Amino acid sequence: MKAAWLGAHIPWAQIETCLPQVLALGLAPEIAIKGPELEIVEEQLILRISAALQDAGVRPRVHAPFFDLNPGALDPLIRQATRQRLEQSLRFAGRLHADLMIIHPGVDKWRYPRLEDVWLEHALAFFPSLVQQAEDLDCCLAIENIYEESPDTLVQLVSGIDSSFFGHCFDAGHWHLFGRRPMDEWLKSVSSKLFHLHLHDNHGRADEHLPVGDGTIDFSPLQRHLKGMSALPSITLEARSLEHLQRSLQEVNRLLI
Repeated sequence: MKAAWLGAHIPWAQIETCLPQVLALGLAPEIAIKGPELEIVEEQLILRISAALQDAGVRPRVHAPFFDLNPGALDPLIRQATRQRLEQSLRFAGRLHADLMIIHPGVDKWRYPRLEDVWLEHALAFFPSLVQQAEDLDCCLAIENIYEESPDTLVQLVSGIDSSFFGHCFDAGHWHLFGRRPMDEWLKSVSSKLFHLHLHDNHGRADEHLPVGDGTIDFSPLQRHLKGMSALPSITLEARSLEHLQRSLQEVNRLLI
């Protein structure tokens, strides 16, 4: 049992340094870009990175900007800014021939007390045109759990959009910090549209991004769930150093055997 796509997180600012290291490990890059970086992306750098990826026979993943952005925001100006950044991000992803872009939802119970339904209404209106843009680029979109205590709102969003180009990214570290549903229940809820996994570890107190196995996450429900899937989701190892990436890779290879 091996994931068809196994990759590593790389910030765009570190792409020239880190891409050769990631490719040397037999991994693909999930490239994370910040909003302001989209304004100053160098054309020649995109061409160099795109050529390196094509030479390696790899289609990358892209992690869209998320600070201050919210596709279901109550303020229409925030939704407008979010649309501009995500459309820019998709064009960036298209230039790199990415086949998946990960998006943060931007909703939590503290900023939206008893307003999740209003957020969902706005998000359901926000995403169709973005999904169409993604489909035109042959690049799927995956919405990532962050502060959610349950997957219900994100499941309603993905079900409501109802596109083969729009699904879930399950982040194990975020689930450990904020989730209030057992991992197996969460995975079952999103399984029909589970496109992607973010794997890293923590001790349940902060988003430490430790190597898999160094924190207190029990990954055995994920292991069982993956064994029951006919097609595995792709996986990104979110590590903060080459050493941590190598340790995560060793543990995840054991997990997926």
